[in-house]
Amino acid sequence: MIKRTLYFGNPAYLSMKLRQLVIRVPDDAGDLPDFDDARCYDSTVKTVPVEDIGIVILDNKQITITQGLLEELIDNNCAVITCGSNHLPVGLMLPLYGNTLQNERFRQQLDSSLPLKKQLWQQTIQSKISNQASVLRYVTGEEHNNMKIWAASVKSGDTDNMEARAAAYYWKTIFPDKADFIRGRDEDEPNNLLNYGYAVLRAVIARALVASGLLPTLGIHHHNKYNAYCLADDIMEPYRPFVDRIVYDIWRSTDCKEITKEIKIKLLSIPTIEVVINGRGSPLMVAASQTTSSLAKCFNGELRKIIYPEMT
Repeated sequence: MIKRTLYFGNPAYLSMKLRQLVIRVPDDAGDLPDFDDARCYDSTVKTVPVEDIGIVILDNKQITITQGLLEELIDNNCAVITCGSNHLPVGLMLPLYGNTLQNERFRQQLDSSLPLKKQLWQQTIQSKISNQASVLRYVTGEEHNNMKIWAASVKSGDTDNMEARAAAYYWKTIFPDKADFIRGRDEDEPNNLLNYGYAVLRAVIARALVASGLLPTLGIHHHNKYNAYCLADDIMEPYRPFVDRIVYDIWRSTDCKEITKEIKIKLLSIPTIEVVINGRGSPLMVAASQTTSSLAKCFNGELRKIIYPEMT
C-alpha cells in the first residue's frame, strides 16, 4: 500500500481521534473549531486515517501537535519531519522499533564483516553512477559512456573513489545552462531544491530501514559520529538521481530562488514516483522497502546483493 505524505505549511492544531489524524485550522479570529460541533463538517476540520500516512512534514511555527497523535504516528512507522525558519527540513522522528525481529537483525547488522560491507558499498556506488548516467542521457539526449565505464570499474569498497570522479563530471553536466553550478548545501539554486528533495528521500529510506528491522545509524560506509542516519545516507545514494531528475525538470521551467508551494508539491511527490526495481514498476516508497529488505537478507547471509532501482 502506498502511504500518503502530508505537508502542513499553515497554522494548525493536529490531534487524534479514533485513530484518525484530526486537522483543525484556526478561523480569522484565531479560534479553533470544536471537532464535536456541527463545524466538524466544515473545511476548517479534516481527518485522515493514521494507517494511511507515511510521512508528515511540519513547516510552520504555529503548528501544535499532541503527544497522542505523535505516539500513534510513530506506532504506525510514520516519519515526522520538522522544518526550520528557512522552510528546509531540519529534524526527523522515527520509531525506535519497527520489526518483530529487530533484536536479531541488529545483531546481524552489527556482526557484518568488513568485506561484506565493502561489497555492498561497491554495489551501491555502481548503481548510483549507472542511474546518474541515465539522468545525463535524459538531460542531454546523449549517452555518457565514461559514466558507464566508471560504474563498471568500481572496486570493492570503491577504493579508487569512482564515486567522486563520476560526481565531478555529473554535476558539471547536469545543468547545461548553468556552467558555474557547484553542488553544496549552501550554494546557489537549484541546491535549495536538491536539499529539500534529499531530505524527503532520506526520511523515506530511514523509515524503510526501521520497518526492515535495521539500525539507520550504523552505516556500511558513512561513519560520521555526529550523523544519526549513516545507513540511510548509504542506501539513498542510488535513489538520489531520481530526485535530481525531478529538480532538473523544475529548474528548466521555473524560477528556483524560492521554494514555492507549487515546487513543494512536485518535490513531495518523490515517495510516489514510479521507478523500476527487479524489472517491475513500483512507487519509490515501495521500492525502498524492497531495497532495505534485501539489505537485511544480505546481513543474515540469505543474499549477496542489494536490490536497487534502475533508471530507464
